[in-house]
Amino acid sequence: MAKLITLSDLIEARRQDRKIVAVSCYDYTTARLVAGAGVDMILVGDSAAQVILGHASTLPATMDFMVTITAAVRRGAPDVCLAADMPFLSCTTGIYEAVKNAGRFVQQAGAQLIKIEASEAQLDVVKAVSDANMAVMAHIGIRPQTLARTGRLRAEGTTAQVALELILLAEKMVRAGAAVLLLEGVARRVAGIITQHVNVPVISCGSGPDCDGQILIISDILGLDVGPMPKFSKNYADLSPAVTDAVRTYAAQIRDGIFPDDDHSYHLKPGHLEKLQQMLKTLRGE
Repeated sequence: MAKLITLSDLIEARRQDRKIVAVSCYDYTTARLVAGAGVDMILVGDSAAQVILGHASTLPATMDFMVTITAAVRRGAPDVCLAADMPFLSCTTGIYEAVKNAGRFVQQAGAQLIKIEASEAQLDVVKAVSDANMAVMAHIGIRPQTLARTGRLRAEGTTAQVALELILLAEKMVRAGAAVLLLEGVARRVAGIITQHVNVPVISCGSGPDCDGQILIISDILGLDVGPMPKFSKNYADLSPAVTDAVRTYAAQIRDGIFPDDDHSYHLKPGHLEKLQQMLKTLRGE
């Protein structure tokens, strides 16, 4: 049995200047394949609302949905470091509710890191979840859960003032107890400064190469999306045509009577067809 990758391993990777490899995925089958590729971390992100459920944003993801798919990913990838994403409203309606929801990910789904999209208003939540002995991944920069208020998402830290605010916010998150930072869509130089100035692993999601690790969504990595990708993402395969071609061939073989054939069918044991025919004759009085 492989050794479980833990937060301590991520910290050691940072200390050794070894890049942390993380992937966002959402189901058992994909998690098995991703884990088999040797990644360090899987994040079950609320982006599942878009990638799996087809919504226009992450906002429709619920706690029950997120716990269910996180548990599925844990079954598929029992040895990776597993992070779970607190969905919209799951940690902004009170400290008690936030800690309770975070605990569900640990107890019911086997998560090791609780990701919280955090502004300064969530510092008390980060502290409370951390004080409850759960490791927090504080997500700053572009925060998709703010879409209901802002109406759009854009790169963060591209001006000196906002960059300073992000650097100070990152430091506050660590002081509040964040064990890992995730920077989404942060200007490269700013992300590099944050990584240098904090003492926890920093994961980049579109924030340049100078962080301790990188994360992309599996559908982008595999080239399964049909729409435009974020600037920071990259296809490492182009599987959409292959998937469509495979299903098209399957459909044609069914319509042409090629599949299923005898080799893809189950059969009566030798001699039992005759017995069945005799039993039918007897039943019908023939």
